[in-house]
Amino acid sequence: MTTTYVGSIDQGTTGTRFIAFDHSGRIVANAYERHEQIYPEPGWVEHDPVEIWENTQAVVERGLREASIEAERLDALGITNQRETTVVWDADSGRPVHNALVWQDRRTTDRVEELESADKVEWIRGKTGLEADAYFSATKTEWLLDNAEPLKMQSRRDDDLRSRAEAGELLMGTVDAWLIYNLTGNHVTDVTNASRTMLYNIHELAWDDDLLAEFDVPAEMLPEVRPSSDEALYGHTDPEGFLGAAVPVAGALGDQQAALFGQTCFDGGDAKNTYGTGSFYLMNTGTEAVDSDHGLLTTIGFQLSGEPVQYALEGSIFITGAAIEWLEDVDLINNAAQTAELARSVESTDGVYLVPAFTGLGAPHWDGRARGTIVGMTRGTRKEHIVRAALESIAYQTRDVAEAMEADSGIETTSLRVDGGAVKNSFLCQLQSDVLGIEIARPQVDETTALGAAYAAGLAVGYWGSVDELRDNWQIDREFAPEMPAATADRRYGRWGDAVERSLDWAREE
Repeated sequence: MTTTYVGSIDQGTTGTRFIAFDHSGRIVANAYERHEQIYPEPGWVEHDPVEIWENTQAVVERGLREASIEAERLDALGITNQRETTVVWDADSGRPVHNALVWQDRRTTDRVEELESADKVEWIRGKTGLEADAYFSATKTEWLLDNAEPLKMQSRRDDDLRSRAEAGELLMGTVDAWLIYNLTGNHVTDVTNASRTMLYNIHELAWDDDLLAEFDVPAEMLPEVRPSSDEALYGHTDPEGFLGAAVPVAGALGDQQAALFGQTCFDGGDAKNTYGTGSFYLMNTGTEAVDSDHGLLTTIGFQLSGEPVQYALEGSIFITGAAIEWLEDVDLINNAAQTAELARSVESTDGVYLVPAFTGLGAPHWDGRARGTIVGMTRGTRKEHIVRAALESIAYQTRDVAEAMEADSGIETTSLRVDGGAVKNSFLCQLQSDVLGIEIARPQVDETTALGAAYAAGLAVGYWGSVDELRDNWQIDREFAPEMPAATADRRYGRWGDAVERSLDWAREE
């Protein structure tokens, strides 16, 4: 009998990875490719969608080739993606009208402030569970329709993008929809990604006409919204295409919901934190959408075929792993692996705090004009102190969210499941345990975002029979328990709040 696998395309902020998993959740193929980060102006962040699609094909082909796995042995493909990043493309040619606007992009901050001035924040939150913020896709789509260079089309005399969008000639979507379109020819997204657009009503489970009118986004350009694990399938890859096989594309989740799924957080109260470019703390709240009074987002966690959606509370932290990349950019470290050694070489930051608000602050502060700040430096400050302060900022921002999460949910967290590239750093995991005062559980398979997408696709085609089967796959690599006295952790965390105050509302025009 031929052994088969499930493939996962993990399209992230800095690169694209393909992983194939076997029935036990073990990685059998793995390939990765970075893509260019484009910064046209301060606070603007773009990606080339064509480069992303080309890299996706390359990593799938290379991953399978190096593992000697034929495409026909993939029972399904799942997709996980950077969520709010927005692409608008021509339906006929498949060519994007502009670079993708990345979730980190702040160019629409002025538009968000218009919404705030018009007292529309609560109205938006009531429909979408989201803060009014440039983070989400609504203002990005609006900006693209207003500002993207029009594609010349022989079939039309005018180049007005909105007119073409209303005619169904332009399509929009988050990166999952862009990849599904290129893989299958179908314009589809899943409920988790739809819930991040600020255009989707998470209670009615439909695109919201009032929000579409507010942002002047034609309904004709929106993708069909489907379950995260879809037995009806999103489509098949083209047997004449790059894979040379008709592989079912059957699952998709935004990256943080995929990590929630991969960490088998299937029950209310289960929580995980993913440490990537940013960090995203999600708690499953079951079939109830819990409103937040503490700056968190109410979002859709996942949906299985024929079942109601599961909701989640989310704390979105914009910059964590990217703070480590910044240390490299300014030559304080040579590589990320150095951070633990340098941080351990000093007993503390010696009073230095780094607030990595490079693209504003997310939960629970939601200040798009906050900017990165280092405070508390003296003549005796060394790079070791700054490196340690960068790591501590990751732990402190997580505590900001954890405290908000407990206040909103009424659930005391006693253990947190963690994943993402940064959790390979055991110093950071121990630090996180100390700052939170709870146990940290690191799983054996740390690529849980890709694993979650694979699980969703595999469930849809019967590769796995139930979520209970997936729970049996989850294994702990290591647990970390608090070692720092709680009074010390509380005192240092209190000073963190003082540092955050100094970063707020900084980016103002002179």
